[in-house]
Amino acid sequence: MTTNKLPMDSRRKFIKNISLASVFFLSGEIASCSAEEVMLYKDKVQLRFIVASDAHYGQPNTLYQEMMDTLTQQVNLFHEQSPVDFCVFNGDLIHNEKFYLPQVKSKLSILNMPFYVTRGNHDMVSSELWEQVWGTPLNHDVTIKNNAILLGDTSNEQGTYVSPDLNWLTKKLEEHKNKKNCFLFIHIPQAKWTANAINTPAVFDLIKKYPNVKAVFHGHEHDRDGFKMVGKVPFIFDAHIGGDWGTAYKGFRVVELMNNNTMITYMMNPTEKLNELSF
Repeated sequence: MTTNKLPMDSRRKFIKNISLASVFFLSGEIASCSAEEVMLYKDKVQLRFIVASDAHYGQPNTLYQEMMDTLTQQVNLFHEQSPVDFCVFNGDLIHNEKFYLPQVKSKLSILNMPFYVTRGNHDMVSSELWEQVWGTPLNHDVTIKNNAILLGDTSNEQGTYVSPDLNWLTKKLEEHKNKKNCFLFIHIPQAKWTANAINTPAVFDLIKKYPNVKAVFHGHEHDRDGFKMVGKVPFIFDAHIGGDWGTAYKGFRVVELMNNNTMITYMMNPTEKLNELSF
C-alpha cells in the first residue's frame, strides 16, 4: 500500500499529469476531484488498476511503435510510485492485420504487473489465434482481492460491432454475485451514446439485476474520456493510446477503490499528442 508522501519531483509530475478525476461515493453521489485531493486518498486504496485502449498497433502513417513504448514505460513508472494490481487493455490492440498481435504481446510483456486484454473491432483475428497468443479465451474472468474482473468480447474476425455473449455474461454475473464488486470490460459501447456504438438494451437490463456491478469500461471512442451513468453504474471511457484521431493527448485511466468501497478514477496524461506523420 502506498502513501501520499511521494518525492517532491514525483508529486509535481503526478499533479501536472492527472486530469478528469471523479469520485463515485457509496451513496450514489458523484463529485469532481482535484489532483491534490486524489493525493490525499493515496493511503486509503485497497485496489488500483489501469485501463487503456485503442493502441491501433500497425496503423499506417502513425508512430504506433513509439506510442506503445511510451505507454508501457509510463505505466511502469506510475506503478513504481503507486503500485497497480493489474491493467486491462480494452480492445483495438492492433489495426486489422493479425500478424501484429504477437508483436503487441511482446511490447506489453515489459509491464511489471499482470495485464488482461479484450478484443475490439480492429483486432481482426480468429478466436483460435487470440487464445493462442494470449492464453485465454475471448470471454474470460479473473478474481482479484474478492473483486470479479469480467472481460467480454464485442466483435468478431470481420470487425463487426456485436453485443457481448449474454449467456456468458449472465453466467459470470451470477457466479460472482457474492463478490465485493464486479468490473466489466467491453470494447464497444452498448448504448447509442455516439455514432460508433450499438444498442443492446438487454445488457443494461441484465446489469441492473446485480448490484455489485461497480463500473463498466469501454474503449472504441477515442475522443471520449468521461462517463455515462445508467442508474448507479458508471460506464467509463479512456480516450486512446494510439491511432490517428481522438483526444489531443494519449493517456490511460487509473481506477482506485478505497477501503470504504468508494471509487476514484482519473486520466493520466503522461505526454502531449505525438507529432503524427501525414502524407
